[in-house]
Amino acid sequence: MRDIFIRGGPLMWPLLLCSIVSLTISIERILFWWREKRRRDNNRLEKIFRQTEAGDHHSVLHNSHGRTDEIDGLDFSARILISGLANQDYGLRESMEVAAEDEIERMKRGLDILDTIITMAPLLGILGTVLGIIDSFDLLGHSGIEDPKAVTGGIAQALITTAAGLTVALMTLVPFNYLVAKVKKETKEVNKIMPRFEAAYRNGLKKNDDDK
Repeated sequence: MRDIFIRGGPLMWPLLLCSIVSLTISIERILFWWREKRRRDNNRLEKIFRQTEAGDHHSVLHNSHGRTDEIDGLDFSARILISGLANQDYGLRESMEVAAEDEIERMKRGLDILDTIITMAPLLGILGTVLGIIDSFDLLGHSGIEDPKAVTGGIAQALITTAAGLTVALMTLVPFNYLVAKVKKETKEVNKIMPRFEAAYRNGLKKNDDDK
């Protein structure tokens, strides 16, 4: 493997860097979603809805911020709802949308880099191949056809970078598509719970007015 890497030429180094960055981001994002899955508690989310619909906003905020790890220990859905409720004076819907945008940005973190690597790695590989072929034809121009093995060997060596670039791109494409699909799925869930929470909030206000 080391010999193949060295034979690939100097462009193998940026391809190696791309593979390391891709692997690092992929692992970090998988761990991110694993932590979010562990934090998810549908019972707690339903409790937030019930308390809000009952007009008990104080209990929602107190129970959430009274945790030892505070709001960061909640899953993103709960964080969005609580952030909207905590900043209801600025508009519940607007506050939730701001919080949702922040959460979605957290979900998308690193995806732009993976997308760039998917595009850049094959291009680096092709560039390495082109440079290798140029060297091979330059060698052919100096030695003629007396030593064809030197030329064909140089072309074979040049193709190593193309293979490496395609490998890096393919290995990045799988986690990238998974992560993009995950973001889309959770974004749809966020868009579902916000109107429901608004309705619960309005019902809670109406109940408080009726009790007065």
